Amino acid sequence: MRKFLLILFLTIPISEVLASVKNSIIENLKNIENVSFNFEQNINGKIENGSCIILYPKKINCIYDSINQKILVSNGKSLVIKTKNSYYRYSLKKTPLNAILNKEFLLNKIKSSNGREIDSKFINYKFLEDENEINVFFDKKSFNLIGWQTLDIYQNLSITYLNSIVKNQKLNKRLFILPEQN
Repeated sequence: MRKFLLILFLTIPISEVLASVKNSIIENLKNIENVSFNFEQNINGKIENGSCIILYPKKINCIYDSINQKILVSNGKSLVIKTKNSYYRYSLKKTPLNAILNKEFLLNKIKSSNGREIDSKFINYKFLEDENEINVFFDKKSFNLIGWQTLDIYQNLSITYLNSIVKNQKLNKRLFILPEQN
């Protein structure tokens, strides 16, 4: 009986803390119109770095620190990945970014999910959408989105870490116009 009471006593405060953090994550995300950040992306062991701007809903502009001048742009409907030698255009709906770039979708998923704490620093929410498993990670102190993990359109594990996060800057909307084909 004592073990049961001790377990009950220990789990109640933890679940209350997670509920409080969850509410703070939701409130923080509600108040974000756009976010700029640097990133490190690991796709099957290949690491790339760069900077991105997300404008909710569903718009992103990323410039990679690469010799081939890689950029990634979504106008909310299509996603273009362009380098100096290639050009790929996808329907955004067919990529995991369709969910990640949709703030209302994320809010609804977070509200209906139980997060899990990782290393006392991060909160992770995991969900399935259109046969895509998506993990999003939030900082437990700042409540900011700090990364995601998905399978990309080629079924490669893609892990993206965010840092140097700046919220709600004045943006030039032209950043989200799809680039021309080479």
